[in-house]
Amino acid sequence: MKISEASRVSGVSARSLRHYEDEGLIVPGRFSNGFRDYCQSTIDRVLVIRSLLESGLPVRLIREALPSLTDGSDGCTDVVDAEFLHEVQSHRDRLAARIAILSDQQAALDAYLREARRAGL
Repeated sequence: MKISEASRVSGVSARSLRHYEDEGLIVPGRFSNGFRDYCQSTIDRVLVIRSLLESGLPVRLIREALPSLTDGSDGCTDVVDAEFLHEVQSHRDRLAARIAILSDQQAALDAYLREARRAGL
């Protein structure tokens, strides 16, 4: 299928599909006229990429994880090496730390707003 149909089917913009290709995350086929040709397995891979990006993983880690997640295996973690899992855990820990800071900031703003309302501001 052409890029416009792949975009419609996957829910990912044509621009994002081109970006995934530039990043080496997907390799669509080509028609004889040079247009991209997306098969169902590439669309499936795009959906995995989209999910991983939405979870906050950086492209570098997604590129490392994709072979074990889209090679037709069951995606068991024993296929993924320990260094990769350590990097994912570190990324998750950094997110948790950012969330804690944001929660503290939100609580401080909530307290300020409560006090301002009490003071009639």
